[in-house]
Amino acid sequence: MSAPLRAGLIGLGVMGRNHARVLAGLDGVDLVGVVDPAGRPDGAPHGVPMLESLSDLVALGIDYAVVACPTALHEEIGLALADAGVGALIEKPLAESVAAAERLVAAFESRGLVAGVGHIERYNPALQSMRARLEAGELGDVFQVVTRRQGPFPHRIADVGVVKDLATHDIDLTGWVTGQDYASICAHTVARSGRPHEDMVAAVGRLTDGSMVNHLVNWLSPLKERTTVVTGERGCFVADTLTADLTFYANGELSTEWEALRAFRGVSEGDMIRYAIPKREPLLVEHERFRDAVAADGGENGGGIVTLRQGLRTVEVSAAVLESARLGETVSLQPSGVLGAV
Repeated sequence: MSAPLRAGLIGLGVMGRNHARVLAGLDGVDLVGVVDPAGRPDGAPHGVPMLESLSDLVALGIDYAVVACPTALHEEIGLALADAGVGALIEKPLAESVAAAERLVAAFESRGLVAGVGHIERYNPALQSMRARLEAGELGDVFQVVTRRQGPFPHRIADVGVVKDLATHDIDLTGWVTGQDYASICAHTVARSGRPHEDMVAAVGRLTDGSMVNHLVNWLSPLKERTTVVTGERGCFVADTLTADLTFYANGELSTEWEALRAFRGVSEGDMIRYAIPKREPLLVEHERFRDAVAADGGENGGGIVTLRQGLRTVEVSAAVLESARLGETVSLQPSGVLGAV
């Protein structure tokens, strides 16, 4: 058997501690050190040393690092890891700006390093099942994707607003489950918490196949909701990513074999099915996929991760959302050609 991969962790906030928990028990990986840019003195799993600096972590001879610090630090830390020849799993969003994300892509790609972005919703069992069923044509033509992501104010987030912190989840998953890119977006934002960033966004977009997208995201609601609804000619899928449940609501309007009446004539309530699907922890699956990609050096198993270029596209679309809100008009996007399978 080959020796375990040596991994490091940068950041011990809420998400960083979850990464630490998973890394500490991940088969085929040894978590050998932790660095926290905020200077937290503890929080590493038992037996894992807390180090003073990123250079101390790199000096341990790590195979890859997980970057779970504030978004504003992603570029600096990512570029330092790339310069040291170390692969990285960088929490979403990839960077705080399109230019910073582009520099990260160039740095890792030019060195042939395995790097990915932590868009964890791609590993949610409900969305994994939804994507497979959409690919199999179970819904027919897709008409619309609606996402709702709302809940209480997260005091741990201080450097970005809801678009970069939360809407990036929905932007990435929408393109991924449908296999379509964003063609345009129109958005409005609200800032009510007294912070410099937006607290709520409502966006309407169009994908390259002409289907409609609606995103409602806020952290001003006492109701916690994480829902993705995909509507098509045969009904709709509803994914609750909090519970990892997937439900299908069938269009009960029967089709006809009479050619003259075969045009779409409307919908009615049909069968409702809640699928029984295996429910593994998405963060664990994400780490397993990245581990396998590093072990394969980005080869045969490298397709199991969200690439930096895919993460860059999400940053581009989120920037277009904010630009649309600032200008008060629709913003068009050029196709990226980076949609991938996970």
